[in-house]
Amino acid sequence: MSPVRRIPRPSTRQAALSVAVLIAANLPILRSWALHFGATEAELDAELAGDDLIEHANLVATRAVTIDALPDEVWRWVVQLGQGRGGFYSYDWLENAFGCDVHSADAVEERWQALSPGDAVHLHPRVALEVVEAVPDRSLVLRSVQTPEGPPPPYHYTWAFVLRRARGGATRLVVRERYTYSSGWSAAVAEPTCAVSFVMTEKMLRGIRERAERTI
Repeated sequence: MSPVRRIPRPSTRQAALSVAVLIAANLPILRSWALHFGATEAELDAELAGDDLIEHANLVATRAVTIDALPDEVWRWVVQLGQGRGGFYSYDWLENAFGCDVHSADAVEERWQALSPGDAVHLHPRVALEVVEAVPDRSLVLRSVQTPEGPPPPYHYTWAFVLRRARGGATRLVVRERYTYSSGWSAAVAEPTCAVSFVMTEKMLRGIRERAERTI
């Protein structure tokens, strides 16, 4: 009777290489999932408010969530987004590690219930987006702005929040980011930014949902 041969145990180097190859092979799938988190095919293909501001985007992320509340209830949380306002309902501790001084609200505040085109919504005390559109219960569109004294940005950017009525009195909240590159190295900045944005946006969508459903 011949002895049973044991399968050789891979070395640490071989195991690490296998894991690296597995991760690399799945990166396109993971990237697509992160860019389209929660969104339906119809929402990915839909033309949303703010799309016309960047005609040919190099990078687009569309993420969505269903909220068991009417659009007017959801809007009250969306419209008060911003540093120095209602925050972003995400990981405050992470944002504040970079000096953002963000404090997510747990209540609707009347002082934050109005936004108009041209207003600023701050991400950081020194970084703001401009309001392009604010249609109650329907859409909030923000875009990046270049300050005269600042260096040219690596990309131009829009951030849109679109509310759509769903079945049973629910709301689909669709959030879209669009980036257009301004230099050859823009992707090296935009891709990591969008990856971080996925983590923060996923938490933000859950944060808005929890607050809106709790207050109806």
